[in-house]
Amino acid sequence: MFIKIALTIIFLVVMVGVGLYSRKQASSVDGFVLGGRAVGPWLTAFAYGTSYFSAVVFVGYAGQFGWKYGLSATWIGIGNALIGSLLAWVVLGRRTKLMTQHIESRTMPDFFGTRFADQGLRVAASIIAFVFLIPYTAGVYKGISTLFEMGFGIPYEYCVVIMAILTAVYVILGGYKATAMNDFIQGIIMLFGIVAVIVAVLNVQGGLSAAVAKLAELPADADASANGGFATWFGPDPWNLLGVVILTSLGTWGLPQMVGKFYSITDESAIRRGTIISTIFALIVAGGCYFLGGFGRLYDPVIVNGKIAFDSIVPSMLVTLPDVLIALVVLLVLSASMSTLASLVLTSSSTMTLDLIYRDKKSLPGEVEEGSIDDLVAERIERRKVVVMRVLIMFFIAISLLIALNPPTFIAQLMGISWGALAGAFLAPFMLGLYWRGVTTASVWACFIWGVGLTVVNMLVGNPINPINCGAIAMVGGFPVVWIVSLLTKKLPAKTVDSIFECYK
Repeated sequence: MFIKIALTIIFLVVMVGVGLYSRKQASSVDGFVLGGRAVGPWLTAFAYGTSYFSAVVFVGYAGQFGWKYGLSATWIGIGNALIGSLLAWVVLGRRTKLMTQHIESRTMPDFFGTRFADQGLRVAASIIAFVFLIPYTAGVYKGISTLFEMGFGIPYEYCVVIMAILTAVYVILGGYKATAMNDFIQGIIMLFGIVAVIVAVLNVQGGLSAAVAKLAELPADADASANGGFATWFGPDPWNLLGVVILTSLGTWGLPQMVGKFYSITDESAIRRGTIISTIFALIVAGGCYFLGGFGRLYDPVIVNGKIAFDSIVPSMLVTLPDVLIALVVLLVLSASMSTLASLVLTSSSTMTLDLIYRDKKSLPGEVEEGSIDDLVAERIERRKVVVMRVLIMFFIAISLLIALNPPTFIAQLMGISWGALAGAFLAPFMLGLYWRGVTTASVWACFIWGVGLTVVNMLVGNPINPINCGAIAMVGGFPVVWIVSLLTKKLPAKTVDSIFECYK
């Protein structure tokens, strides 16, 4: 216990120290939200990876999908690395950096409002982002608190509150730069931690070969002829597995807190290096998490009200490990979760401040701005915006806490609802808006309605479609929605579109 407490205290002191160190760079809006658009490839790549993978993945997804699909759940991690990281950086990285800098966009809702010349889109997108980032944040709290309860014996409620306070402290102090620097430290812990934990868990089972052999002896749930299905390449249910791969891999392309990382990176050469770093990080961390979860059936799960508590599977795998390794696991999940929480609360507060409360009238590149304000007034407004963002960080954390203290469902379902609505609404118009001049304002509205509508209606009628599969359908379906509606509705003025796409010349 002394080792666990000592390591955790050191970790938390370092996190807060980084926040104090970065506070001078967080005095302006660009500094607080984007790190001055001058964050290097290593920090950006680690910030992307650690925001991607949190306790939601390590505890919720690895446990639930490892139990359902066995070793084939590893494909989810591979998909996260190749689609969610490699392809995301290749397809979105350069174009996002250039276009958002060209049109002076600081947030994803800001991008929609400026790129498609409709400030109503900016407002709608900011509300969607704020509302649907809350269940994701609550899922992260729930995951980390489950591990803390196992490792320290501290009641779940206390864990949630402590994590919320500590995350708020370093984000409020240092903004994005503090978050990125802490993400790098947390990412190093995650890389070493996941490798050490996999080795330890397999040793308990007698090694890799013995563990796989035990898994192969287990019968599938519904079909006794499917013995060994949990130790095969594609598992007992490959189609539902594909839905999970799509949701967790393609979903990152439309999430504000993920895409925002491309806004802040220094230049195009940094994007190329960041692509490689981010992909390797995802392969080790995500691949390792789901590979570990694939052995969950070798352990006795916790039963609650006659059902398996999926969020307890990974903790039950770890509880027999030596104290030093449990301390490492706690730091691993703490690192993953605090980085994700920091990214979520920063995204939400900046979106609400810049896109709802201080919604400046923006001019497109090449247009003449009407009126101006002197430097002193502008500086005062900038400082006021930063103060409002810091206040909203506390507000967002408080709401998430209320949900986390009484979570309505398993972690995986919380994440499915959040990612489905956000990526279903944002992914297609954002990606196509970077590449295709023909995207219309009406098609973006249609996709917002499609993504949010499908997710919410499915939830209200009792989830006849599994929330995970519903999220995947919402994302993929957004592309034909945008394409068809764009062909049938009024195009933006050619002069406006040409001025936006000049950034790629």
